[in-house]
Amino acid sequence: MKLKGFQKLTPVDEALQRFFAAVDFKPSKKVAVHVNSALNRILAENINAQTDVPRFNRSAVDGYAIKAKETIGATQFKPRVFHLTSDSYLDNASAKQVWTGNMLPQGADAVVMLEETRLGADEVEVWTQIASGDNVSKKGEELRKGDVAVEESTRLKPQHLGLIATLGIDKVTVYDKPGIGVLATGNELVELGNKPRQTQIFESNRIVLSMLCSELGGEPLDLGIARDDVDDIAERLKLGLARSDFIITSGGTSVGGLDLVPEVVNKVAKPGIIVHGIALRPGMPTALAASEGKPILILPGNPVAAIVGFEVFARPLICKMLGMKRVEPRLSLQAKMTRRVATALGRKNFVRVHVFRRYGQLLAEPVSARGSGLISTMTKANGYVIVPENREGLEEEELISVQLFDIVED
Repeated sequence: MKLKGFQKLTPVDEALQRFFAAVDFKPSKKVAVHVNSALNRILAENINAQTDVPRFNRSAVDGYAIKAKETIGATQFKPRVFHLTSDSYLDNASAKQVWTGNMLPQGADAVVMLEETRLGADEVEVWTQIASGDNVSKKGEELRKGDVAVEESTRLKPQHLGLIATLGIDKVTVYDKPGIGVLATGNELVELGNKPRQTQIFESNRIVLSMLCSELGGEPLDLGIARDDVDDIAERLKLGLARSDFIITSGGTSVGGLDLVPEVVNKVAKPGIIVHGIALRPGMPTALAASEGKPILILPGNPVAAIVGFEVFARPLICKMLGMKRVEPRLSLQAKMTRRVATALGRKNFVRVHVFRRYGQLLAEPVSARGSGLISTMTKANGYVIVPENREGLEEEELISVQLFDIVED
């Protein structure tokens, strides 16, 4: 294959299917963490309500608990007067002051807001007619005992953790973070903080790929930069395979004389390379491999191609490793193309676009259909459009679906 190019490209869906078939998806270990440390973790078991929520009928406002039927006919000009009490039981002529969240006294079935009353020495005037249940959070209204409050495989957001805390639960069981080794290769690469020679460039893919792993919930392990040397690459790959659950490399996967990573992977891993050369643009030189069931994703060195390859192959894999029931979708929206874009027939194309609003309409401006080495195209874009293999492009004013990875500004 070297110096000859890829003779045959594997369709993306077939490549993904073959990759997943070669990976041993062992159930992720479950760990207990405090709710204060559980943000964005993946829940490993259902959270069930141990009691009704609320546990009792309670006031939803600041005001006075009363019997609703006693307010019939009340107006500001003809108020109903109630005797104030501190008792736990109300008769027809009594009212009890309550604050938001207070338990309703027995006999009360509604709460009148402070703004609709006037307080006297030992009585309160009510200026409005209310119905039974007004301004009351009823026992079990939110959850009944035994109800599933938060489902297993949910990514825990602040609102989930707030609900869990409401149930009195301080620790939750989540899936452990998969360890993901990230390796860059290439003699031309230099670490940040060092002075590059004239022919060198600063290495950035490890930062991007590691952050993408962290964003999803993985635990990146930095395997450094390997020279274009079989022994150096092999040593770092072996270290990564011993210490992590998944390996991602960038660079050294095309068909040049120094593109050594697939060759080394076949030496240190079994079965080794499963697919090499994918009908994907950008990202054609991507290779997929496994080492005794442990996945290895070999990405191109071009930054955008590496990001696209991660999106297509690493994202669904990490979601599965985290115990998620499906791939976590990106936010998508419909927008109109501002101009025509040509794409390669027979390949799944990821076209970067910048979505913006104009006169109440969402428009998608192509940033670049090419230039996989230009990471600035990713900072200028806020989403991408997937053009299938059987299309040769997108037409001007065509309504398309955009997968967002950044915000849409007005």
